[in-house]
Amino acid sequence: MKIKITSDSTCDLGEELIKRYDVGIIPLSVILGEKVYSDGIDITPQQIFEYVANTGVLPKTAACTEEAYAENFERYLKENDAVIHFNISSKASVTNSNAVAAAKRFGGRVKVVDSLALSTGQGLLVLKACDLADEGKSPDEIVAEVEALRPKVNTSFVPDSLEYLHKGGRCSLAALMGAKVLKLHPMIEMKDGQLYASKKYMGNLTRSLKNYISDLAAEYPRYDRTRCFITHSCCEKEVVDMVRGLVESLFSFDEIHETVAGGVITGHCGKNTLGVLFIAQ
Repeated sequence: MKIKITSDSTCDLGEELIKRYDVGIIPLSVILGEKVYSDGIDITPQQIFEYVANTGVLPKTAACTEEAYAENFERYLKENDAVIHFNISSKASVTNSNAVAAAKRFGGRVKVVDSLALSTGQGLLVLKACDLADEGKSPDEIVAEVEALRPKVNTSFVPDSLEYLHKGGRCSLAALMGAKVLKLHPMIEMKDGQLYASKKYMGNLTRSLKNYISDLAAEYPRYDRTRCFITHSCCEKEVVDMVRGLVESLFSFDEIHETVAGGVITGHCGKNTLGVLFIAQ
């Protein structure tokens, strides 16, 4: 059976991995003022940073419509027996409900998975599905296995600033000002499909990221060694290299992938946000 794995652009896998695993990407929209862009196609993080700096307003995002999903699913089914599609968490967007509605048109040939994650937390499940498809698993078997893994995906990140989260209504003015005065960097985690702040690190971004990675290593002594993601919103190379070195010394992943967050994720978290994402056991 020929199975096509697809995902919303919010999986942040990057061109190389998308090509290697032949993942079909369905873009969400990023809206800057009156202009609508397709995430991952004609919008860059730098455009978003400039827009917010000039206007003080966050970009808007829009879900893929039911009709657009149906068109994409129909296109993929012309060359495949089944499609398994992954969405950003249903608690963060209506994309999942739109995809589910579109899938009903195809008599069970399209399976939709609510990742209950975002960015490469979602991407980890997408690539796991690709692995399982390569092993010859059926669509139902693949969906069952990846849905069982959802609670084990570590989707977490540390933002350098809370400005974007505050503008988006995800953090209070008091929290924003407190973070600035005390030089606090919160660890933002996704649990049960929703984001919340857990630990708080004091000091500059580099120091905070060192403590964040050390805490991850202590919290997750057992993990799927297949792959890990270092995903960031345009952090400096020295910072990313430092994080990679720590991950290599504290973990034993077969592959460590560095990816830059796309427009949808960047528009919510802001510049210099970084996360280390993997599947725990």
